[in-house]
Amino acid sequence: MNPVHRSTRSSPRPPVALLAACAFALAAPAFAAAAAAADPGPGFSARHMDPSVAPGADFARFAAGGWYTRTTIPADKSRWGGFDELAERNWGHVRALVEAAAANPGAAGSNTQKVGDLFASALDVATINARGLQPIEPTLARIAAVTTREELAAICAEMHLELGNPLLGMAFYADQKKSDTYAFYLGQGGLSLPSKDYYFSEKFARERWEFLGHVARMLELAGEKRETAYRQAEVVLSLEKAMAENAKPPVELRDRLANYHKMTLADAVAAYPGLPLRRLIDGLGVPARVTDLIVGQPKFLEGLGRLLQERPLDEWKTYVRWHLLSASAPYLKETLDEERFRFQGTVLNGTPQQEPRWQRAARRVDGLIGDALGQLYVARHFPPESKARMLEMIGNIQAVMRDRLTQLDWMSEETRRKALAKFDRFEAMIGYTDKWRDYSGVEIRRDDYYGNVVRAARAESRRRIDRTGTKVDKREWGMTPSTVNAYYSPVTNQIVFPAGILQPPFFDPAMDDAVNYGAIGGVIGHEITHGYDDQGRRSDADGNLVDWWTPEDNAKFRERAQRVVEQFNGYQALPGLAINGQLALGENIADLGGVSIAFEALQRSLKGKPAPAKIDGYTAEQRFFLSWAQQWRTAYRDDAMRLQVARGPHAPGNFRAIGPLVNFQPFYDAFGIKEGDKLWKAPADRAKIW
Repeated sequence: MNPVHRSTRSSPRPPVALLAACAFALAAPAFAAAAAAADPGPGFSARHMDPSVAPGADFARFAAGGWYTRTTIPADKSRWGGFDELAERNWGHVRALVEAAAANPGAAGSNTQKVGDLFASALDVATINARGLQPIEPTLARIAAVTTREELAAICAEMHLELGNPLLGMAFYADQKKSDTYAFYLGQGGLSLPSKDYYFSEKFARERWEFLGHVARMLELAGEKRETAYRQAEVVLSLEKAMAENAKPPVELRDRLANYHKMTLADAVAAYPGLPLRRLIDGLGVPARVTDLIVGQPKFLEGLGRLLQERPLDEWKTYVRWHLLSASAPYLKETLDEERFRFQGTVLNGTPQQEPRWQRAARRVDGLIGDALGQLYVARHFPPESKARMLEMIGNIQAVMRDRLTQLDWMSEETRRKALAKFDRFEAMIGYTDKWRDYSGVEIRRDDYYGNVVRAARAESRRRIDRTGTKVDKREWGMTPSTVNAYYSPVTNQIVFPAGILQPPFFDPAMDDAVNYGAIGGVIGHEITHGYDDQGRRSDADGNLVDWWTPEDNAKFRERAQRVVEQFNGYQALPGLAINGQLALGENIADLGGVSIAFEALQRSLKGKPAPAKIDGYTAEQRFFLSWAQQWRTAYRDDAMRLQVARGPHAPGNFRAIGPLVNFQPFYDAFGIKEGDKLWKAPADRAKIW
C-alpha cells in the first residue's frame, strides 16, 4: 500500500509484504442492531467477547462475538472491523489537522499552506462542478487529433506521469536482483477490472455487464450520445478482454522469480516490435544512463503489441479516452465522480454510499503530499514513549526469531548460515521518516483541485523516474506517518511501522504486555516472518533475488508450506467460495510465524517475574490469544468478500483470527481445547515452519 504516485501505481508493484492490503473479512456474519451500551472502541475489551460460545467450537466468535452481534457495517464502507475502526478514528485526527491548516494556511509555500489549500480545493465543489470537463479538454482534444500509434503512446506516457495507467504497467523501484540500484519495470496493466477472472469467469458475468453500462454512462457524461457511448463501451470491453487473454492471474503474479526478466532497452524494443516502446520511454523522460529494463510478464507485452497493430487506431483512441475519464473522474464534476463510485464502490464492493467529501479530500492530501501532512501528524499524535516500547518489543521478538533460525531441525547448516546472515542485516523503522520529502517544487492553489492533483502526481513521478539507475535510498519510507498499516521490504530487509498503526487495537500503552504481544507483537513477528515466507525467503542478506537455499532445504520448506495452503483451501469465505490458499500463502505463513514468535517472546519477558494476575478473569496466555483474534475481527459485504478472495493476498479476518492458532499447541493448552472439539487439529496435521 504505497503512497499515491501515479506513474508507479500500475502493475508491476514494488515487492513489499503488507500487513493489510485490502483488510479482512468475516464469513457470513449474523448482524443485529447496535447495542444501547457504549461501544468500547477499537481497542482490546472483554466486552467484544461472547463467552457463551465455547473457544474450541468457534474461537473467532468467542473472542469477538459480542462485537459482531452489535455491529453493522457503515453505509460508506465495504468492510468494518478493528482495523477499520482504528483507521476511521485516525482519519478524525487527520481531519482536525487539515481543517486547521485550511483555516490558517500560514506562509506561502509552507507545508501548512500546501496541506490546507489542497484540502480546501478538494472541498470546493462549486468551482469543480462549474469547470466540468475543462481540466481534461486539452488532452481529449489531443487524443481526438491522433493519427499514429506513436502519437497515442506519447499521450499514454503523459497519463502515466499524472493520473492513469493505459496500455501497460510502468514502474520505478529497486532492482530485485541488484537491490542497491533503482530500476525501470514494464509489465501487465491497463485493465479496468480487478483481475483476469473478471473478464472470463461466469461468476463475474454481472460485473462485466455492469462495466459495459458504466463505461457508456461515463462517456455520455462526457458528451457522447447514448447510442455512440454504448458502441464505444463495447470497444473498450472488447479490447480489455483481448488484453486480459495474456495477463497473469493474481496467484501467478506472486512469483517474483517468474516475473523478472531483465534485458537491454534495445533488446526490448526489438522483442516487442508492435509496442511503441521508444516513444513511451522518451515520453516518460527515462534518464539516458538507464540502459536496461525489467519485464514482468513478456506474454502480456507480446500480445499487447499484436493487438496494437491489429485493432484499428480509432478503437485505441476510444480506449485511451475512457482511461483518461476514469482516472480523472474523482477530481472532476460530481456526476462523473458519483458514477465512478457507483461502479467501483457499489458494484464491485457492495458499498451503498461514498465516504464523506472531507474524508476523500483528506485521503488525497495524504496520498499526494503525505510527508507534509505527516510532519503535522507526528507532532500531535506520536509520543516518544510509544517508539521506545515498540523498539523493546521488537528486540525481544528478534531474539526469539534468531534462536529459531539457529535451532531449526529441518534446515541444513549451509542454508542456516545464510539465513542468519540475512537476519543480522534486518532493520526496523518506527513512527516516521528521518528524511522528509521536499514539496517546495509543487505548486498548490486553493482554487485548482485538478491542477493540484496533476502537479503533485507529476512531481512524484519525476522524482522516481529521475533517480532510476542511481543508488537506492534505504532510509526512504513506502508509507506516510499517518498510515494505519505496516510492511516488510525484501529488497531493503526492513520492517516499517508508521505512527498511525501504533494505536489500539494493535498497540495500547495502557494495556498489559499479554495484550500488546498478542496484537502488535504478533504483527511484528508477522512482518519479520515475511523475510522468510514463500517469496521473501528468496531475497538474500543484500536484498537480492537469488537462490540461496539448498535443493533439500527448499523441498522441506515447500512441503511445510503446502500444509498451510491446504489448510486455507479448506475454509469457505462464503458458501461455495473457498479461500485461495496459494494466493494468501505469504500472509498466512507470516501469521503462523508471527503468533508463535510473539508468544515465545511474551513467555521470555515473564520469566523471573511473579505470574501475572488474571485480568477480566483471563490469564496472560489467554489474553494473548484473545488479543490476536480481536484485532482481526472484521465484517465484509458479500461483493467485497468476493473481490477479496479473487484478488487480495490476505485470508479473511475471522480465518486469520484462528488460522495460525490451530497449528500451535500453547493455544490448545490455554483454553483446554481437546480432541473432539471442532477446532482441534491433530498434531501430525499441524503446520510449523518457523
